[in-house]
Amino acid sequence: MSTELEELYQQVILDHSRRPRNFGEIAEGAVRVHGDNPSCGDEIHLSVKFGADGAIEDIKFTGLGCAISQASASLMTMKLKGRSSAEAQEMAGAFHDLVTKEVVEAPKSLGDLRLLQGVRKFPQRVKCAMLAWRAFEQARSTRGGEASVSTEQV
Repeated sequence: MSTELEELYQQVILDHSRRPRNFGEIAEGAVRVHGDNPSCGDEIHLSVKFGADGAIEDIKFTGLGCAISQASASLMTMKLKGRSSAEAQEMAGAFHDLVTKEVVEAPKSLGDLRLLQGVRKFPQRVKCAMLAWRAFEQARSTRGGEASVSTEQV
């Protein structure tokens, strides 16, 4: 990673961890998922409101954790809000590949999420970056009520 890209990476991560977007809870009609990363103590509470067609009408989170987990959750909520179910699923797969595999060129659709590609080199940090996404996947499969997910689950 170039020095300029590393500096941008640090600025974006710190900005989103200090001032997370879509931070809060959805009052009614949302699926709620509690996610945790026992290896480092990160926790997230994700609220997702799905439309009748499965589109993401609203998505918010609260929680505590490292800069990577909080920034990833903030960036994820920005990218997923308003997306169709198919778009969200495609984006989740692309992000997973970005942080777990050698990706030649990250999809432009990921936007600033591409800056998290560097966590791939640090397996413990991959769990931090994936926590919000695991919670989102659980919300998609649950589609109602409350659920939990952990980075330690297979």
